[in-house]
Amino acid sequence: MTGSPSPIEACGAKLAAISPRVRFGIWLGLLLLMAAYGGQLWSHGAKIQSDILAMLPKLQQDPLTERALARVEGKLSDRLYLALVAKDDARAIAAAKLLLSELQSPQGAGNPFSEIRSGASDSGDALSRFYFPHRFKLLTREQAQLLQGAGGEGLEQLLQQALQQTYSAFGYAGSGLLAQDPLLLYPANLQALAPRLKLGVSQGILLTHKEAHSIAIIMAKGRQSVFNPNAQQTQNAALQGALTRLQGAYPDVQVLKAGGLFHALAATQSAKAEISIIGMASLAGVILLVWLAFRSVMPLLLALLTIGSGLLFAIVSTLAVFKELHLLTLVFGTSLIGIAIDYSFHYYCERLQHQHKSAAATVRHIFPAMSLALLTSVLAYLGIGLTPFPGMQQVAIFCASGLIGAYLCLLLAYPLLAGSRLPPGDKPLAMAQRYLQSYLGLFRSGTPPPGSAVPKARMLATLLLMVLLGSGLARLASDDNIRNLQQSPAELGAEEDRLRTLLSGGTDNQFILARADSEQALLQRLERLTPVLEQALAAGELGNFVSLSPYLPSAARQAENYALQAQIYLQHLPQIGDALGLTDALLPALRQAYLDAAGLEIQPQDLLHGPMTQDLADLWLAPASTATGQASEYGAIIMLGGIADLPGLTQRLAYDDRVLLVDKVAQISAVMGQYRRLTLGWLGLALLMAALIFSLRFGFKLACVVVAVPTLAALLTLAALGLMGSPLSLFHALALILVFGIGVDYSLFFAENRDRGAAVMMAVFMSACSTLLAFGLLAFSQTLAIHFFGLTLSLGIACTLLLAPLIQAPLINTVTRNVNSCPN
Repeated sequence: MTGSPSPIEACGAKLAAISPRVRFGIWLGLLLLMAAYGGQLWSHGAKIQSDILAMLPKLQQDPLTERALARVEGKLSDRLYLALVAKDDARAIAAAKLLLSELQSPQGAGNPFSEIRSGASDSGDALSRFYFPHRFKLLTREQAQLLQGAGGEGLEQLLQQALQQTYSAFGYAGSGLLAQDPLLLYPANLQALAPRLKLGVSQGILLTHKEAHSIAIIMAKGRQSVFNPNAQQTQNAALQGALTRLQGAYPDVQVLKAGGLFHALAATQSAKAEISIIGMASLAGVILLVWLAFRSVMPLLLALLTIGSGLLFAIVSTLAVFKELHLLTLVFGTSLIGIAIDYSFHYYCERLQHQHKSAAATVRHIFPAMSLALLTSVLAYLGIGLTPFPGMQQVAIFCASGLIGAYLCLLLAYPLLAGSRLPPGDKPLAMAQRYLQSYLGLFRSGTPPPGSAVPKARMLATLLLMVLLGSGLARLASDDNIRNLQQSPAELGAEEDRLRTLLSGGTDNQFILARADSEQALLQRLERLTPVLEQALAAGELGNFVSLSPYLPSAARQAENYALQAQIYLQHLPQIGDALGLTDALLPALRQAYLDAAGLEIQPQDLLHGPMTQDLADLWLAPASTATGQASEYGAIIMLGGIADLPGLTQRLAYDDRVLLVDKVAQISAVMGQYRRLTLGWLGLALLMAALIFSLRFGFKLACVVVAVPTLAALLTLAALGLMGSPLSLFHALALILVFGIGVDYSLFFAENRDRGAAVMMAVFMSACSTLLAFGLLAFSQTLAIHFFGLTLSLGIACTLLLAPLIQAPLINTVTRNVNSCPN
């Protein structure tokens, strides 16, 4: 070939002018520098991050919603729930007390659990003491409706109810209560404040009953995140020890468990097993490939050196950018072994065919293809890094920097270390040549021999390809619901569902956030919301809800209740006293107590720092100062449980735009869908950029052919997913980015070496095998995100392996004649 060298070849010539010893010294210096920098990062706090939640995207919310999400996550996260199912109350209470004692020992910071509790025996007394002075400002909805009735019929009905309680053997009326609350309105108000769950408290233990069994409920909160493996082990050890002692004392008591700890344990154990299996299997497969192909120890050692160099660069670069290395990054990062080794394969396949060349000359020959391959692979990984998932951003940095490390090892270390002769490689090269000739023979131009089956086979293959593409793409759907990615053992889910049933639905991650510009406006909004949620309960859309509204009536509602009770204490008190048999001496004190209460009012700050702080304070969001110094909105959280119809519940709340059902999982799913579309858009842009870059090297026509290979491979992969019924998600799209990056590499090698088909075919086959080993194993992962990633990449690489050799087909060469002027 003639003509001036291209810029990339000029760079290769300048690099070749540096002696192998100097290049090796530079590489060794880089390794030492990276190792020293990594040690410094580790000593300054860099760490392995094992919190799986850290991989989730950061949602962009308004400040109040962000505070509400943080409050709810803090309330629900790291909690576990235990239900002790016994034959009667006495046995359930005794077992629960023993388990509480076991979990609470040791005391203090040495205990992996905090907030270990069941029911508080004094909570009812505390509520009664707090609300009793405000009894004139409290009325249930039924009481208010009766007092609002015309003609005094409602007051008469309340009086009859009080008489029934007074003379009933099971009534709660006493002389002391009658002397301060003659119509016995207060007990009904206090009962209305009880939780909607069907739970009672006996001897400080929460109890419920189901199917003739008594069930005691115990709750605890981990001091550390359940997604921290160390915390998981200590919490699980403490829990299992306590449960073992419980079963020894009460073997007939069944224990049901629920909480993030048990899901996190299953996920961590699965991830650790997969890292070990995938990493070791991939490494073993690579070693076997290298040995079978080259039958020499030196290629094997240099292959391991290339992988080690890449891993060092990957780990240190990731720690430098993020100050931590995520567990998910290590799972995905095992695939780096299958890609970084490609550089070693291509070098030794080229050297196997041309052993008379020096190591430096071999590196110079493959330098253009290796450099373009590195560029496209790094672009592909950077495309993954554009997602909002911190875990995937780490994967992008980890793999891109790892490939750079492997590439530098090839350029700087191989000229000195990889110069030894190899055993004759005629057999593997001959096999690769025969395969390539037979395969390309199907695509020869010109008139085939009479009776040849080639045209029929070509037509049949084309027709089959079109049918597969059409039917597969037509069936392809998308599903971005992140709930589908949660894979826990079936028995764990069944146990948790049973416990949630016992708790009447428990508490879901979705919640309602109400907001207003003032305290009173917010309390009134909550009062309007309560009947809406009660209608949802009646319709079966909701199992339960916890709102501040019953505990914090608005000032307007308190004033209205106070005014309604005027007819009791200011208008009809003598008649009521006569009917109940109260002495006349009590009536002035009752009237005066009512008058004295006019200035009393239940204030949020009084309640939230009073008897129910732990349960209710987290539901109130006081204004936070903004950057301008102005107060922001007030907010209140309504916890939901047992949601059966989320769309129906959402529709009920549409009447007020300042009442929002917050569903973080749905918001993350929406973000995943958005970035899935952006990722596919980035893939299209990357293909266009690659075509423009390659046209500078090969000319426009051949550049388009090079890019067409991964494009068709991606379409075939999507069609296969459609036929398999696997809906498209963000993780499929991310894998398609790598199909592009790796597929372009294969195309480049064939385009760069049009006269060395056997060596390229052998190298591409080995590269594809090593990549399939890595990603094919990922497809068997129990974590669906990793499974989707591995399955898509495996399909894409297999398709690319079949399509890439077509670049050397004579039928293709007829449209790429302008490449003849390119230097070789």
